[in-house]
Amino acid sequence: MLNRIVLIGRLTRDPELRFTQSGKAVCSFTLAVDRPFPGQDGNREADFISIVVWNKQGENCAQYLAKGRMAAVDGRLQIRNYDGNDGQRHYVTEVIADRVVFLSPKGEGGSTGGYAAAPAQPSAPAFGGSFGAAPGDDMPMTSDDLPF
Repeated sequence: MLNRIVLIGRLTRDPELRFTQSGKAVCSFTLAVDRPFPGQDGNREADFISIVVWNKQGENCAQYLAKGRMAAVDGRLQIRNYDGNDGQRHYVTEVIADRVVFLSPKGEGGSTGGYAAAPAQPSAPAFGGSFGAAPGDDMPMTSDDLPF
């Protein structure tokens, strides 16, 4: 079975960082992802998707992402439910991020500058492959080599 989500969009608000009772960091934000076709009125529409990022990667998201910044998210879809104070069952659909890549260059959207990537494993390249590396190339590009 497969449950995989890959999204690219802009944050609709600043990320919110919280900590569980056991001390694990959990960051949440909403990503606006454009639909590939215009609506009936001819205007572009977007989906607003809730993202949850755990642990150190969540802390990095809270530190380096901000409203308006563009990010790529690789994760899985999760649907959970709970009984509210009103006695009704509520359903929550969210993407649990395995990997988040910060795509906005310095100064674009949000108040924090800089390009950063927060992969699940610091040495693993985001979304496979190295930045700008040709097959067989032993010198992959890093974020320090980028002009923004």
